[in-house]
Amino acid sequence: MTKIGVFGANGRMGRVLIEACYEHTDVSLGFASVRDGSALAGIDAGELAGVAKQYINVCEYSKQPSDIADVIVDFTLPQALQANLDWCVQHNKPIVIGTTGLSEQLLSAIDTAAKSIPIVFAANYSVGVNLLLSLVRQTSAVMGDIADIEIVEAHHRFKKDAPSGTAMAIGEAIADELDRDLNSCAVYGREGDTGEREHQTIGFSTIRAGDIVGEHTAIFATIGERIELTHKASSRLTFANGALRAAIWLKTKPPGLYTMQNVLGLGE
Repeated sequence: MTKIGVFGANGRMGRVLIEACYEHTDVSLGFASVRDGSALAGIDAGELAGVAKQYINVCEYSKQPSDIADVIVDFTLPQALQANLDWCVQHNKPIVIGTTGLSEQLLSAIDTAAKSIPIVFAANYSVGVNLLLSLVRQTSAVMGDIADIEIVEAHHRFKKDAPSGTAMAIGEAIADELDRDLNSCAVYGREGDTGEREHQTIGFSTIRAGDIVGEHTAIFATIGERIELTHKASSRLTFANGALRAAIWLKTKPPGLYTMQNVLGLGE
């Protein structure tokens, strides 16, 4: 049994992670924490998540125990990540990171922390999305030189970063397969007289609406035919269960930086 510590228990993913721990047969909740001073500190974690009583009270961040959880799962905000990494390094805790929209400074901080503790860092913890990443690589190898490539993503109205981390991961996978620099060839939206499409570009389109959990499509279009690879998530439990799968896998690993491709044995 792997015991999980959940940072940001009051967030959308924090609550779903608690729910996933409750439903999973191979993990249990070790602790769930919220920011210091939160009115939610002290309530039962299960009640916070809308599931059965867990008899584990939500604790303030500064009071979270270091001896209960085997692996930490963090789907909080970028501004909290540095402190969370420091805490995990200090207490020698593996961490699964699902926070997106990270700066180059925070990406560097993850690399530094991975020299001391094992870390899984992925833009998306869905098993299906990670299979999609493998499929877009395969499609790029066959069609990438002749196809126009576009990536379309849709999320709920509350998502703060765009394009999504998953869309960027898809773009990186395609660019890497085609030996292109995504920073140079990416096009983010189009407006006005843009001229004819440059073949080497990889386009990104973003939709933010309602309660869409997450949809991603990679389009490979030539004159006469196209392939569309699409993944649609209907529940955040998809991501939470993938993160718990990563946590179980990570528990016994040495320090280093891993991805869900590593967790799933998809060849990365």
